[in-house]
Amino acid sequence: MARGELRIYLGAAPGVGKTYTMLEEAHRRAGRGTDVVIALVETHGRKHTAAMTGDLEVVARRELTYRGAAFAEMDLDAVLARRPEVAVVDELAHTNVPGTRNPKRWQDVQELLDAGIDVLTTVNVQHLESLNDVVARITGVEQRETVPDSFVRGAGQVELVDMTPEALRRRMAHGNVYRPEKVDAALGNYFRTGNLTALRELALLWLADKVEQQLGQYRADHDIEATWETRERVVVALTGGPEGDTLIRRAARIAARGKGADLLAVHVTRSDGLAGANPAELARQRVLAESLGGTYHQVVGTDVPQALLEFARGVNATQIVLGASSRGRLARMLAAGVGVTTIARSGSIDVHLVPHELAGRGRRRGPLPPALSRGRRIAGFGTALLGLPLLTAALEIGPALPLVDDILLFLVAVVGVALVGGLWPALVAAVGGSLLLNWYFTPPLGRFTIAEGQNLLALVIFVGVAVAVSWVVDTAARRTRQAALASAEAQTLATVAGSVLRGQRPLLALLDRLRETFALDSVTLLDAGVAVASVGEVRGPADAEVKADDDVLVQLRGRTLEASDRRIVEAFAAQAAVALRQERLAAEAATAKPLAEADRLRTALLAAVSHDLRTPLASAKASVASLRSSDVEFDEEDRAELLATADESLDRLDRLVANLLDMSRLQAGALGVSPVEVGAEEVVPLALDDLGPEGRTVTVRVPEDLPMLHADPGLLERILVNLLANALRYSTPDAPPMITGSTHGDTVELRVIDHGPGIPSDRWDDVFLPFQRLGDRDNHTGVGLGLALSRGLTEAMGGTLTPEETPGGGLTMILSLPIAFLGRME
Repeated sequence: MARGELRIYLGAAPGVGKTYTMLEEAHRRAGRGTDVVIALVETHGRKHTAAMTGDLEVVARRELTYRGAAFAEMDLDAVLARRPEVAVVDELAHTNVPGTRNPKRWQDVQELLDAGIDVLTTVNVQHLESLNDVVARITGVEQRETVPDSFVRGAGQVELVDMTPEALRRRMAHGNVYRPEKVDAALGNYFRTGNLTALRELALLWLADKVEQQLGQYRADHDIEATWETRERVVVALTGGPEGDTLIRRAARIAARGKGADLLAVHVTRSDGLAGANPAELARQRVLAESLGGTYHQVVGTDVPQALLEFARGVNATQIVLGASSRGRLARMLAAGVGVTTIARSGSIDVHLVPHELAGRGRRRGPLPPALSRGRRIAGFGTALLGLPLLTAALEIGPALPLVDDILLFLVAVVGVALVGGLWPALVAAVGGSLLLNWYFTPPLGRFTIAEGQNLLALVIFVGVAVAVSWVVDTAARRTRQAALASAEAQTLATVAGSVLRGQRPLLALLDRLRETFALDSVTLLDAGVAVASVGEVRGPADAEVKADDDVLVQLRGRTLEASDRRIVEAFAAQAAVALRQERLAAEAATAKPLAEADRLRTALLAAVSHDLRTPLASAKASVASLRSSDVEFDEEDRAELLATADESLDRLDRLVANLLDMSRLQAGALGVSPVEVGAEEVVPLALDDLGPEGRTVTVRVPEDLPMLHADPGLLERILVNLLANALRYSTPDAPPMITGSTHGDTVELRVIDHGPGIPSDRWDDVFLPFQRLGDRDNHTGVGLGLALSRGLTEAMGGTLTPEETPGGGLTMILSLPIAFLGRME
């Protein structure tokens, strides 16, 4: 059975019209004779959306009851049994009510697709898993319902439903999105112009990545290697030389000219791994590329231009930035070089050759390290000086041999010298052997002349073969030593990296490991001449200094570094500069975190308090204004009702101000607590009276013989009022809240029990955060201070306030306070 096709309408924000657009597509398909049914559509009371359902067939929803409340969910089994060609399923990110087969609606959609049914569905950008935290930081509203990006990216079609922020705000102001009483709060918070602009950009960028993925798949399926300039991608090739900084900055400027262009830095490492770039320079240049918004990549290849172009074509690059050749004029005459070869093979990719200070000056390489040790070179010279005369004497004393045999024996001697001492002793042996062969074995004997041309050719071949063999042997020895050195460096770097990753302070761990590796007395990191980190005992001047960054130096004390050690120390120093930068960024983030938290709290406070302050003030003002009005004559009953309304509104306002003041005192540590002996049976009735008529619905089961509490009566009453008010808010009339009391060890537990929707256990800590209410996405029904303040007041009296799941559904808040005699003992 073929899998169904998924088409997703991605909304930049709620209210942009994605459901309406989806229904338009459903009507178009139905008009073409396709069997279309509405599995589930949420109109949210929007008349235009409701009208768009038209005469489309609607599958009846499944009615479910959860924790005393009725819910209507999509009937997945009914849709599967109906088996339409196309099913319309709204709100992909929806969380299903417990009792359904799948916890998430997108999993229901997956079953429909597996059954071969095409699906039209909708989702907003804030519900994408990868963007969830970003949207929360922008809007201040956390979205608990999310959809995996992989599921959305797997859709055959994703269509963006967009609208300018100004147009969407006009729609809201006209009442086309939310009910009138919610419009002002929504426009002032989630639907601010800045928020909508940011959400719109997130949606466009996410969809651009989706389109890029589809394009890449299409190019791969059709074996298209030619560059399609759909988006500027600038690749900068790094050799690890000092010119890399210039190339990266030039490439970044080129990328900046095209809005949204990508910058990719790449280094091609030789496949043998022996002739590599300076790791310290590469580490520093990687940091520079990433700081300019680029990415760093490393590829392996023997043919550098070919490897570079394969990488560029693989990422669909449009431009390549290379440095002008540093080789001298003679070297450029003998070989084309990387730049010229890349240009010749680049095809449709633009190649920029950027001049720099080292261009054309020749490669400044340090002296090649000797292939063999000094002892072996001396032994090689000794072997040549002693062995060749001994061989000549043996050939003179022994029976006469043809000249060819003599040459072969001398060639064996030269190879032996090369194996013992390397290139230079072998060259000496080759020259000396040719002279000895000429004097003793080539007619005319005893003279440095050659009578026959073939003998001259034989000697020339001997010298050529001897030199070639000596070069090969020396090169092999040098490569072997380089491989051993590279292996040792890699092992050391891996060990250091492991110790740094395991350490809590990467910078100090890096410096300490560097000190141990090279047996140093101390290692000090300086930034702009000031020591910022040091390990070991600092005594006397530095024995060596290694530059890690523009202003960062590493001072080494204890011994002078060998040339072979300095290369790896430079790599460590570059990593130390990166670690220093990371520690400073972490410190700045830690400093900014309290400021960000304070800003979040201030924003949430203003958003919430603006509603709770305005509502009672508006109600009280309206009542007083009505009483003062001379246009209407009120009877005594109406006047009493208006006065009661004003009195209740002002009481609400008084409680709000009291909560805010107490919370500020708690946070400042200035709350006065006066604990005394008090009975729970005395405080509970006062709290119920403070709740007004609603308090009479609460079931009380507090034993009269409960031990006395050690608590502040006023604060205890405030705690109970807040807990009971919260329980009443989420209770149904047929299941009112209950308060019970019991003794548990040395404490008295007062339990406030409700049978409402409850809260997931993984979010119990969140209910005690100030200025929010779980389940209230817009946070406009109150300041959400009740539970946060209650826990603070409880802890100020030496007690605890913890949540617990109510058997059968709901939430129980357990208030534990010490028994009175324990309070006196303390």
